[in-house]
Amino acid sequence: MPTPIPLVLGFASSLALVGATGWWLWPTSAQPERISEGDVSSLPLPPEPPRLADGEDYENCLALLRRDVDEALRFALAWEATGGGEGARHCLALATIGTGEPSRAAERLERLAAGSRAGNQARAAVYGQAAQAWMMADEPNRAFAAITIALTLSPFDTELLVDRSVILASQRRYREALEDLDRVLAIEPDRAEALVFRAAALRHLDRPDEAREAVERALTLAPDNAEALLERGILRQARGDLLGAQADWRRAIELAPDSAAAELAQQNLSLSEFGPARR
Repeated sequence: MPTPIPLVLGFASSLALVGATGWWLWPTSAQPERISEGDVSSLPLPPEPPRLADGEDYENCLALLRRDVDEALRFALAWEATGGGEGARHCLALATIGTGEPSRAAERLERLAAGSRAGNQARAAVYGQAAQAWMMADEPNRAFAAITIALTLSPFDTELLVDRSVILASQRRYREALEDLDRVLAIEPDRAEALVFRAAALRHLDRPDEAREAVERALTLAPDNAEALLERGILRQARGDLLGAQADWRRAIELAPDSAAAELAQQNLSLSEFGPARR
């Protein structure tokens, strides 16, 4: 959502492409952990304007979120107590994600978005962040509800559409995910991320030829995209091209060794070497 959350994380990044649910975005866990110092890659920081608030205190609080979540929490609490308003409540909710309470944060973000006097785009962004927080809390149904409200407010926001496709895929609703991705690609036909997700949805719908076409298009646009290489490796393995699959997974690991894509590629590589691959 204003999307890396991937979320902004680019909202779209970390359910596993292999396995039961299938995509990279949002690690889900019943026991959320605190975000370690200096590692805010999974924290849904506010997007570029429009935002709910402006001003020095808001910018300072957001800057603290990127450096020290605990200090951001203290700052936000003190600021709210002295009349910080929506800006303080927004920063406080985001800090709550960082301290390991995504469910509580999601509820705060939803209340904030519902009651805000900001414009539709800014409110949609906050609902999108709530959806990301619900995914962190392993609550995909609540995430879907929040992201759908966001899209009601901003129906052509491609970040929100990508995010909803990921949520739908986590629920195995691949046809609906594909519809959202097709809407994205109608607006941004060269968006490699959406093409990779489209390939994964098509694979789950047993449409391998179309899946291969989508992932090859993604790799034409972004040859060093680790997620695309991961997905193409899965498709190659399904066709019996084990050497090609292994080459793609090794390349994904080489390009992004610390990423979720690399972790999944390594799992697939190990399984392909020592036993039947997961699908």
